[in-house]
Amino acid sequence: MNLSYLLKELSTVKVLVIGDLMLDHYIWGNVHRISPEAPVPVVQVKKDTYTAGGAANVALNLSNLGVKTRVMGHCTPDEAGKRLLNILTGKDVKYIIPELLFQAPTIVKTRVIVHSQQLCRIDREDTRECYTIDSSPDFEKMLAQMMADADAVIISDYAKGVISQSLLDVVLNEARKLPNLLVAVDPKPARRLAFRGVGLLTPNRSEALALAELPEPAPEEKYPLEQICKRIYELYSPRVLIVTLGPEGMAISHKGYVTELLPTVARQVFDVSGAGDTVIATLTAALATGAPAPEAARLANAAASCVVAHVGTAPVIYNELEEWLLKVDMDYQSI
Repeated sequence: MNLSYLLKELSTVKVLVIGDLMLDHYIWGNVHRISPEAPVPVVQVKKDTYTAGGAANVALNLSNLGVKTRVMGHCTPDEAGKRLLNILTGKDVKYIIPELLFQAPTIVKTRVIVHSQQLCRIDREDTRECYTIDSSPDFEKMLAQMMADADAVIISDYAKGVISQSLLDVVLNEARKLPNLLVAVDPKPARRLAFRGVGLLTPNRSEALALAELPEPAPEEKYPLEQICKRIYELYSPRVLIVTLGPEGMAISHKGYVTELLPTVARQVFDVSGAGDTVIATLTAALATGAPAPEAARLANAAASCVVAHVGTAPVIYNELEEWLLKVDMDYQSI
């Protein structure tokens, strides 16, 4: 099964991403000694790099795949916000500005990397209430216009405040008027938001357990995949449920039944940061072309394999994925 045709089809799709925008900052350095002031390593900084994080990384993945991409979220015109918008606009991602005066700082995640290993993370952000975007009187009208001009909407929830129940209600109400629109949700189960009937849900292993309201199995117990999928369908009725299982691949579920288990195509893993963003971006875009779920999942699996081979948050690169698909196709044919 050659997936290169599907990769090319993604350029025909328009996707709106709504969620928590972040700037990912990396401090790269070396450690040669321990501080005399405290028992901590002294990092000799070599360089600083910046990339899009959170929902902004979802948007960057889409754009890199050739998808026409718009993103909506909270981005203050502070130094971090300007840097983030420059990254997005440089990749042809259009930022939709809600009619609000943003005062909370743009969210920044700073990671200190030493010898390709993360030493620590430093977060800069305000309280969740400061990042809402749906309080403007014109918000619903603006969102309706954006959704009418899209093939799919991705809700990228990092529990920072942009995604609220009121915003979800507006999205789902508008989506009912647009039968061909795909709504995809990357959930944060601890928040218990209602999104019954969406087109695509993409929880990871632990998120799926939480959505299904099931406890973590004991180490000697098997992961209760079939029970999880059945329970999630009872509670949320997604048209397509895809559970990402890390090294064990992906599970595709329809109407509560596991219809296919997709193995991971082996590749060296350096960093899983941002892999979930790549998965939902690729899956959504592929499904929006009309591709069947198994083919969309195989493409997303290959894209995720590319990004985990890099250190730090990294969106998928089109040419790298195109080359990797040749090997992926051969590996799947041998399974």
